Amino acid sequence: MPTSCSMPRTLLVTGGAGFIGSAVIRHLLTSTRARVVNVDKLTYAGNLASLVEVAGNPRYAFERLDICHRQGLDRVFACYQPDAVMHLAAESHVDRSIDGPADFIQTNIVGTYTLLEAARAYWNGLDTERRDAFRFHHISTDEVYGDLGAPVAGASKLEPHSSNLFTEQTPYSPSSPYSASKASADHLVRAWQHTYGLPTLITNCSNNYGPYHFPEKLIPLVILNALEGKPLPVYGRRRAGA
Repeated sequence: MPTSCSMPRTLLVTGGAGFIGSAVIRHLLTSTRARVVNVDKLTYAGNLASLVEVAGNPRYAFERLDICHRQGLDRVFACYQPDAVMHLAAESHVDRSIDGPADFIQTNIVGTYTLLEAARAYWNGLDTERRDAFRFHHISTDEVYGDLGAPVAGASKLEPHSSNLFTEQTPYSPSSPYSASKASADHLVRAWQHTYGLPTLITNCSNNYGPYHFPEKLIPLVILNALEGKPLPVYGRRRAGA
């Protein structure tokens, strides 16, 4: 833990022990001068082993904390005085969301709401210069747009679901408890910007893969199953002529 609560130029990263979050933190600590506070509940998908190479960095601090815990968030904001938030903490597996949607509602919706309120209270107390520079970056998913439809001959690339790609103009159409919970979080983030002026950003990334990927995800699961001679789980139907 840091010995001082005065940590300028600090990024607060939620879900930093997850696959994407840990990659973000490793990049920040090895390629930038930023100081990083990692807030993670350490659920089944959180793995501090993915951060061993940077765990001893004096610019790194870890706080084991559920983002639904407002008092804990207030303490972290007050102590570390972050200049920005990168919100990656989420339940993120579609199959798990179908089997047990409650955890997804709690973390992805209630957790995002709680984090937004903690960030807003902190931001309101900053001086003008730091308020203007502060950012709340919400990392979302392309799954909020739903399923891609079949290509339509001659359709514009800006027409939703017509060219086998999503754009920022594509209407939201989530189709699982996971994607619905992330879409709900996106709407909360936009509402907090519109209603309260909190400076927010939303990015919708597609599938990611690489080292430290949790084995329930498609690519590591297929590789591990293939090595063990097990069936390869691929969902969806093959279109005629495809």
